[in-house]
Amino acid sequence: MTTCLFTGLPLRPARVHEVFGPAAAGFACIAGAQAPGAVLWIQESRTAETLNPNGIAPLLDPARLLLARSANQTDSLAVAEEALRDGSVPFVVIEITHPLDLREGRRLQLAAKNGNSTGLCLIPEGMGSNAAETRWHAAPIFDPAREDSTLMRWEIIKNKSGTTGAWNVRWNPETHRLDVVSPAAERPGSAGMSN
Repeated sequence: MTTCLFTGLPLRPARVHEVFGPAAAGFACIAGAQAPGAVLWIQESRTAETLNPNGIAPLLDPARLLLARSANQTDSLAVAEEALRDGSVPFVVIEITHPLDLREGRRLQLAAKNGNSTGLCLIPEGMGSNAAETRWHAAPIFDPAREDSTLMRWEIIKNKSGTTGAWNVRWNPETHRLDVVSPAAERPGSAGMSN
């Protein structure tokens, strides 16, 4: 069951979005978990880091994950465009290594619209496309209350159809829900808040 806890998730369907930051892959896994069906993850074969399906199991069922390795970004874009246009894969993640020009970004948007699929580009900081529907920054935050902290700060810094904002979130693997968490200094009973 998909529950929209705030206006950012689930990501608007039939559009292509962007995320960057140290927790971008976690963001992609959680967003993919919100989508029905398979998730196609595309990355270049020359990339030193590769996605470990077992490592993302708490966020996204590895059985739903399809991994594609391409020779270069041009091939990655071609695979993503075809997958988005076809519509048989409802969620497509593409790791971007070079800035997209407006034509490339617009082609992905049109393909997503035609196939009613959602795309998410994992981009290096500063490489956003003007064609993106939304752009997010995702970063982990230390949570002193938990040793195995999965607390993240998600900030929407570009939104073509709404406002921007920031949330502290934690994925709950037992309930498969995204919990919005108040910042530590603003929790009831903390030094910064009255009871």
